[in-house]
Amino acid sequence: MASDYKNNKFIILTIAILILFLGWEIIALLLQNPALPCPIPAIAAFFQVFPQGLWKHFLVSTYRVLTSLFLGLALAVPLGLYIGRNSKLDKWLSPQLYLIYPIPKIALLPVIFAIFKIGDLSKIILIVIIIFFQILITTRDAAKKIPANSILSVLSLGATPRDIYSHVIIPGCLPEIFTATRISLGTAISVLFFAESFATVEGLGYFIFETWSRVNYPEMFAGIIAISLQGFLLFLLVDLFQRLVCPWLYT
Repeated sequence: MASDYKNNKFIILTIAILILFLGWEIIALLLQNPALPCPIPAIAAFFQVFPQGLWKHFLVSTYRVLTSLFLGLALAVPLGLYIGRNSKLDKWLSPQLYLIYPIPKIALLPVIFAIFKIGDLSKIILIVIIIFFQILITTRDAAKKIPANSILSVLSLGATPRDIYSHVIIPGCLPEIFTATRISLGTAISVLFFAESFATVEGLGYFIFETWSRVNYPEMFAGIIAISLQGFLLFLLVDLFQRLVCPWLYT
């Protein structure tokens, strides 16, 4: 059964990739524009430039994304759980969250660059600021939805507040936290691409804009393929971690 599931998943993934590249091929042939090369030249450029230096940009961007995601989760999840289970604090903080959350934090990029310079730290701080609120609000809402009866039943067995969080609240919120992680992962990659296009010489965003400035469109799409591959691998990593942490969702 497990092997059949893996085989089916591989077949579905292969078909999805073929459909994606077929659509890309059709659009490129219809447009007949050098800015959109066909898939084969782009893939050939990817395999050519990846060992020549694209791999370094790939690793730098991946480091920035993973560090930002880890910090965002470490800061937002505990706070979201606490706010969600504290109604008085939630009533006081919710209006402030609703006022701050819609503000486009990307506008803070010049301020962050001015304070923290243009290295890794400034890009990581920008991403953390943006994904923090996504994770916080999702975690808070998940904690608020935990049924009171579930908590009362554990309390009746003599559970401490720590036991309640460990055995009821956190397990009950984990699926939503992983959903927030996936959403934040996509946001982190998008924000990093934008941040890496300014005053830097490392990262996939820099590589894509640098090749675009040289009008080398196959190499530019090699960078786009790399950033897509990065997102795909990180999503697989999140899925794998969820299977390890939440096995009851897959039984």
